[in-house]
Amino acid sequence: MIKNLIFDFGKVLVDYDFEMFFHKYIHDEERYQEFLPILCNEEVQELLDREEKPFDEIMEDIIQDNRKFENEIRIFCNKYPELVTNEVEGMKNLLLHLKDEGFKLYGLSNWCSKVYHTMNQFDIFRLLDGYVISSEEHIVKPEPEIYRQLFDKFNLKPEECVFTDDLEMNIIGARQLGMAGIVFHDSAQYETQLRKILKDTNP
Repeated sequence: MIKNLIFDFGKVLVDYDFEMFFHKYIHDEERYQEFLPILCNEEVQELLDREEKPFDEIMEDIIQDNRKFENEIRIFCNKYPELVTNEVEGMKNLLLHLKDEGFKLYGLSNWCSKVYHTMNQFDIFRLLDGYVISSEEHIVKPEPEIYRQLFDKFNLKPEECVFTDDLEMNIIGARQLGMAGIVFHDSAQYETQLRKILKDTNP
């Protein structure tokens, strides 16, 4: 029986836009195009999500390697809350309904320690009964240990959980540990797939 619904944060509960953020502060298109790959790449994102050393130290290392763009990198650090633009349409109302139906709601997110700025900005996070953040555990999805950390922290049974994430590889990781999974596209698609899972599994 499904009792617990688990949500990624970015592109599931809240939306973010690196390109819009940096266009706001970098008006020279050539400089923008040269700068963007410095921060918007998988290696840097994983460093920040895993945060094996503090966020500020990671960013200082990046500045040391990219002195030309020190100003832009510091803007990213200082204006970080502006990166997240809004709650994903329809999700807060849906979570309210699901909570009223008796489901426990949890978060499982790859995010740096700046996540708390975002969580303080948006009411949707107050609906969660708990969460696990990669930067606090120094483990990232889809590594099995981060899912197990969630199970252990909240005494969850995988077969009683449905996990949603916008990245298929993270859903595959969840399924390998016994959870049902939904690759998220939008709130309507998520609810349709969730209701099918609940119909198939809950008496």
